[in-house]
Amino acid sequence: MRKIVAGNWKMHKDRDEAKALIAALMNVDIPAGVEVVVAPPFPFLAAAVEQVAGSAIIVAAQNCHQKSQGAFTGEVSAAMLKSIGVQACIVGHSERRQYFGETDAAVGEKIVALLEHGITPIYCCGELKEERVGGTHFEVVSTQMKAALAGLSPDQLKRIVVAYEPVWAIGTGLTASAEQAQEMHAHIRTLLASHGEEVAAAVPILYGGSCKPDNAAELFANPDVNGGLIGGAALDAKQFSELIRIAGDR
Repeated sequence: MRKIVAGNWKMHKDRDEAKALIAALMNVDIPAGVEVVVAPPFPFLAAAVEQVAGSAIIVAAQNCHQKSQGAFTGEVSAAMLKSIGVQACIVGHSERRQYFGETDAAVGEKIVALLEHGITPIYCCGELKEERVGGTHFEVVSTQMKAALAGLSPDQLKRIVVAYEPVWAIGTGLTASAEQAQEMHAHIRTLLASHGEEVAAAVPILYGGSCKPDNAAELFANPDVNGGLIGGAALDAKQFSELIRIAGDR
């Protein structure tokens, strides 16, 4: 199973800062078996694609609309992303669900739209703090997975990436323990296996809850943790580079 280190920049960096960060990352030796993904804000995607041309770095968007075109002011379609060379797209991030009311059904439609255009969906799922404390975290993730991935064929499923986000560990300074991460990733792997063992073996599952250089080695060592969807640490070239190195050592 390949390892993926994906940086979600969220709403950070201006044009010059984005260019400088990518330039720094292009000087990093990427270990064999590790894929590096950067997800800058929309205004910098086209420039990022041009900047990484010829390198092993993949450019992802942070979101897309499920429709191919229409009167959706401020939105961006998968077709538009494809036209500028974007290769992957994050969908269903907890912040999109929390602040913009995205539903599992809408996220499922986005996944279909991305697959239709040959773009890799990085599908996010995960529980809130009260759901973890209440012991319903497995049920919550199961519901999210089943709703968003319903109707996809095994061949389509093998083209996605799943990112588990313990929402209570995003931007809070908290991190799921290596045991908690592995437990949920194994659960997600079991859900994928219901679509066939080939699907379960093909889909990388990333950890997306405050993963940093000081905890990455323990997290990435788990058999069902295939890398990370990185937030804050992705904004710093030194920290992100260290995460890439750690992924290579696992």
